[in-house]
Amino acid sequence: MPRSVNAVASRQKRKKLLKQTRGNFGARANVWTVAKNTYEKGLQYAYRDRKTKKRNFRGLWIQRINAGVRPHGMSYSEFMGKIHKSGILLNRKVLADLAMNNPEAFEAVVNAVK
Repeated sequence: MPRSVNAVASRQKRKKLLKQTRGNFGARANVWTVAKNTYEKGLQYAYRDRKTKKRNFRGLWIQRINAGVRPHGMSYSEFMGKIHKSGILLNRKVLADLAMNNPEAFEAVVNAVK
């Protein structure tokens, strides 16, 4: 009795993975074992960097808020301390957006905190 290997499913699995690695350089795109390693490493990077992205954006928001409050004679830490004390519930993302795209509204927030 011949051995059953389920070639159809195996080939589909390989084709699916090789499609994901298209665009990689050299053997990374078309040699099965190399492409598989590349694909798995790429998934690891994607998982890690979804976390890193949040960290990077928080840092960017802090820099933008700091740049926005400096002309008003305050530092970022002073501003954040006062904003929490005054009970204004705006998060860093919104504050950074105001500081960058709507300076008048941001100035109103700063004046309310002072």
